[in-house]
Amino acid sequence: MDNFRFKSATRILFGKGLETQVGEEIAGKYKKVLIHYGGTHVVKSGLVDRVTKSLEAQQVEFVFLDGVVPNPRLTLVHSGIELCRNEGVDFILAIGGGSTIDSAKAIALGVPYAGDVWDFYTGVASPESALPVGTILTIPGSGSEMSESSIITHEEKKLKYGIDNELIVPEFSVLNPEMCLTIPPRLMAAGIADILSHLMERYFTPTKQTILSDYLLEGAMKAVMEAGLKLMADPKNYDHAAEIMWSATVAHNGMLSSGRVEDWASHRIEHEISALYDVTHGAGMAMVFPSWMRVVMDADIERFCRFASEVFGIAEKDNREEQAESGIQALEGFFTALGLQIRLSEAGVPIDQFELMAKKATQNSEWVGNFKKINAEDIVKILEMAV
Repeated sequence: MDNFRFKSATRILFGKGLETQVGEEIAGKYKKVLIHYGGTHVVKSGLVDRVTKSLEAQQVEFVFLDGVVPNPRLTLVHSGIELCRNEGVDFILAIGGGSTIDSAKAIALGVPYAGDVWDFYTGVASPESALPVGTILTIPGSGSEMSESSIITHEEKKLKYGIDNELIVPEFSVLNPEMCLTIPPRLMAAGIADILSHLMERYFTPTKQTILSDYLLEGAMKAVMEAGLKLMADPKNYDHAAEIMWSATVAHNGMLSSGRVEDWASHRIEHEISALYDVTHGAGMAMVFPSWMRVVMDADIERFCRFASEVFGIAEKDNREEQAESGIQALEGFFTALGLQIRLSEAGVPIDQFELMAKKATQNSEWVGNFKKINAEDIVKILEMAV
């Protein structure tokens, strides 16, 4: 096990109707809130109204900024920063899924910064302060509600970059599984795939002697697949939704990666697909991850054999490559059972930009990933295998 630091700073309010208590979480500490969201569902469902009534009851002022879309845009972040400065906002409340929360975090970083917030995402500058953020989660998957991560798309440059910083860990997050019961099936399926991908990014590690987190990750992966299939079959089931919503948070709050090196090459590759073709992130991960597995499994074939046996219950085979491949095929079968596409061609992603995508994925470095360091040539191979 490697050295690590772990901090859990987010208060979780988990359960039915707890969005009506958000005013109590903010009152007495902050004076004016930016309510940040996207789409019409959060308004039509009455969620925004319940939140504003809670704030009004506590005499907390607020302003709105809507317009968030999947793969959140830098231009909206810029608008949010200007609005917060003009209105004297001192707290940002995100109502939505990972895109909304990531956008809110970017705004929080940008308000006190004299330069362009994009500097933080390219590594040109490091943030020294940020406005506090709270979230009301509506779509599980990204784990942004309890993480230090934010990913933003620069639409003009067709780039999708992220930042990890403790300054943007949410102060509190409201997780009401009732929010899951009206999510369109394609978005729920993508969210489930995203949760599983976060667990796998941590599971495939070069770190040895990770007994506790190995078992926790294997159990979490099995729980996500079991509850995920049940929820897709019975989308109004609160108990299945609760399992998925909490799994999404735990998968990405840092606990399961403590003491082990994570990989994240697959995410870097998928971000280029999303940046160019606006593919929903979780859906893109279902296309990329199996091909990444096939390219890197020779780095530690026993890890993939264990994945097949412990996560999918596949009987041990004498041929280790065959054992490993059976686990990858089982993963593809799970994605297909969710109703997800597992080939780039099925999603209409063209093949003529693979070299550019590989170059952008490495961000001009020689390699990405940690389970096995892969270069631009490897990334092109992964994309070609995913067609």
